[in-house]
Amino acid sequence: MNKLELIKRNTEEIITEENLKEKIKNKKQLSAYYGTAPTGLYHMGYLVPLSKLFDFNKAGVKNKVLIANIHAALDDLKTPWERIDLVADYYKKCIELSFPWDKKPEFILGSDFQLTKKYQLDLLKLSALSTVARATRAASEVTRMKNPKVSELIYPLMQALDEEYLKVDIQLGGTDQRHIFTYAREYLPSIGYKSRVEIMTPLIVSLKGPGIKMSASMPESRILIHDSEETIKKNINNAYCPIGIIKDNPILQLAKFIVFPIKSKLKIERDKKFGGDIIFNNNIDLEKKFSEKKIHPLDLKRGLSNELINVFSKARIYFEKNQDLIPK
Repeated sequence: MNKLELIKRNTEEIITEENLKEKIKNKKQLSAYYGTAPTGLYHMGYLVPLSKLFDFNKAGVKNKVLIANIHAALDDLKTPWERIDLVADYYKKCIELSFPWDKKPEFILGSDFQLTKKYQLDLLKLSALSTVARATRAASEVTRMKNPKVSELIYPLMQALDEEYLKVDIQLGGTDQRHIFTYAREYLPSIGYKSRVEIMTPLIVSLKGPGIKMSASMPESRILIHDSEETIKKNINNAYCPIGIIKDNPILQLAKFIVFPIKSKLKIERDKKFGGDIIFNNNIDLEKKFSEKKIHPLDLKRGLSNELINVFSKARIYFEKNQDLIPK
């Protein structure tokens, strides 16, 4: 797989692919960042864009992870100001323990550069150019926005500036970031900075099925990376996974976006009378067999549970011994 194919794999949209091709052609090494605001408990839905960093590593991209602690308070105080550093430390540890990193990304704390005089002046420049309607639209899919506070309108302006201050070519995030990404491309040039390539990954649906995404605030919809083996098995076993149905199937999505990029295989154990054990090396073959009803949902769930328990064993063991670090 060439550099472009690796970067594109498992993505939903790239703004724009032509810009990406140009950068690959003209730059010796690309750099990218993924930002996460430390708010709720760290669940596996957050890992979809994060798992893309493995593909980026293989493509020779230098990766940065922004722990956006100030953003967490700006979003309607999802994390109170006095707790932003505590929850930021929790997120950083979760990310470090999530995957068997061969090359860890560079971690950067938002407050380390977002409070500088130059950054704040640029933020004021952007605010003077941005209408309330435009800032509201940019923030609409990320912050709560029921009765928006001024801080929630500042949020997308800062996220746009982060691209410049982190000195990257690419920003990576879920499709819920699209309005912010397009805002950044539109407004950064207005204050003298270049636009970046924006890469979006899909959102994993709730374990309960179509209609909503996996959410930290909805325990029945998620799996935490430090959940116990029993909890993982129980939640996966109760998850939406109708036989032969691929669309909006959270079990297949977890396999596609988390297990295969990291492990490159998924083993499903079955009794010999049902065909015996089978190993899949990619999600395409798995989805084909599942759509043909040659893989039973219970067998798939059991195989996925075993892989998730294995992949996240370090995080589980660490937080079992350090329960006080988990935000309450």
